[in-house]
Amino acid sequence: MFYIYSEKLLVDKWISTYNKFSPLFICILGFTETALIPDISLAGTTSEARKYTALADAEFLVKGISSSYKYSLPSLVQGISPVFITRAIIEHCQIPFYLFNTGLPSNPSFPCIDLRGKPANCLSTGKALPLNLVTKLFYHGLAWGKKLTKNSNKKYLVLGECVVGGTTTALAVLKGLGVDASQKVNSSYPYCDHNYKDLIVKEGFKKANYNFMDTPINPFELIASVGDPMQITVAGMAISASLNTGLILAGGTQMLAVYQLIKTIIKTFNYEANLENIIVGTTRWVLEDKTGDTLGLAKLIGEVPLLATQLNFSNSCYEQLQVYEEGYIKEGMGAGACAITSSISYNLTQKELLSIIEGLVNGYHIR
Repeated sequence: MFYIYSEKLLVDKWISTYNKFSPLFICILGFTETALIPDISLAGTTSEARKYTALADAEFLVKGISSSYKYSLPSLVQGISPVFITRAIIEHCQIPFYLFNTGLPSNPSFPCIDLRGKPANCLSTGKALPLNLVTKLFYHGLAWGKKLTKNSNKKYLVLGECVVGGTTTALAVLKGLGVDASQKVNSSYPYCDHNYKDLIVKEGFKKANYNFMDTPINPFELIASVGDPMQITVAGMAISASLNTGLILAGGTQMLAVYQLIKTIIKTFNYEANLENIIVGTTRWVLEDKTGDTLGLAKLIGEVPLLATQLNFSNSCYEQLQVYEEGYIKEGMGAGACAITSSISYNLTQKELLSIIEGLVNGYHIR
């Protein structure tokens, strides 16, 4: 049900330590106006629709099948939101979860923990977030990572995200942290337009009037210039949580950027953390994306324990799921890591997992 792509010994050790533990799912919600750039993401067919994608995904995660939603799931060019994967697993396995709002463009219609952040400006402005807010979100993350894992009672964390346009802010952060991620990141499109993303990132660096590639990095200033509110929050949460239990950074490009951010913060400010407790989990659609190079990116970062669910929709009776095999969407809302935990902690098979996901899709269509 999953495959280990790098640092097998570290992943094996993590699994042998935590396979008898239960997962606690945490989803960090945020927004960047980078998502409003035309053709930057398929998580909504228009810029206006992409404003509400995270709100709609989170509402569906909380409610599941419902007769009404304040924020309806946006129409996609192809496919269906990965929240169907996450919700199906959360519901079937009865996994507890928390939602955190780090900066959404509208008021949530569901219970969540509000960290009083704000949506980020487009990274091309070079002024994504106020520096004091970045610092505040980091300390909020630190505090919650400690709180959620105090007396962890045989629980590990799965830290997911929903930030539309987040692979582009991830590219900016990775490049700013000295990792040449050009041509390596992923996209919700079947074919990632790397040149388009690179142009946006270059504009952000230019507007910030700071050459991050040639200067000692202050990671907080970097996020303030070209990042998004999710990244710094997850970094803080993971650093403190890693001292008490294991955790999975749930995602591909975006969580690799967070992993590098964690390493940089630890090195720059001498924070204590246990990196052996942190692994990165995603989907095989991310790893098999021929227009990106996730494994190569992980190797550039160095010593990233990376694994991916082998969930396959080729035999699904729903076309909206089959298109994942064509490279659409790939990941989001912690879907890959939740699928991994369904195997590690609940021994679900590929057939069982496909069945519960299809059951949810069917229920949504006939509601």
